[in-house]
Amino acid sequence: MVKRLSQIVLTLFAIFFIYVFIKAIEIVNRREINAGGSIYINSTSSSKYIKDLAYTLTKHCKSDICKVQSLLDYVTNIPYRVNHFKAHSPKQTLENNFGDCDDKSNLLISLLHVLGYKSYFILVPKHIFVVVALDEIHLKRLIKGLYINGEKFYILETTAKGSRIGYPLRYELKDIKAIIEPFENREIKIKSLEYKI
Repeated sequence: MVKRLSQIVLTLFAIFFIYVFIKAIEIVNRREINAGGSIYINSTSSSKYIKDLAYTLTKHCKSDICKVQSLLDYVTNIPYRVNHFKAHSPKQTLENNFGDCDDKSNLLISLLHVLGYKSYFILVPKHIFVVVALDEIHLKRLIKGLYINGEKFYILETTAKGSRIGYPLRYELKDIKAIIEPFENREIKIKSLEYKI
């Protein structure tokens, strides 16, 4: 009887261990993408804290340009400092009051997501930045954008204090290793890519 009970307990323990192991792999697979030889680790957030911050920062705005620029201004004013470990969550970046390109980009794209803006991460060698789709006639006629599969996106550079919507592309198109949709955690298939007005 005791031997049988021990076998049942060991079997249940083994099943539980396998279950926990499979769940851990699923979490890693949902958070990590191997993109162009680099590993992107998703650290975005849609927490109440981030939602409240996004609405507070943009409550004075009446246009999309104002909202996006207000979020960008807030993030670019956070001091830049290299984080030698994994990307911080948006809340950690705020609590630390510093971040590098992936920390600050995770914060910005989380804020944009709360307000419903279509935005992606762009991975280039040793850097990551954000692009956002805006349907603003003033921008379309004046500011260059990155056309991804025919849709115009504007560059948002989180590491340049005081940067504006439509920051100039400082890389060759061939340097773009991956375009990531972080909330679905998937790599965008690039059919066409242009940088123009």
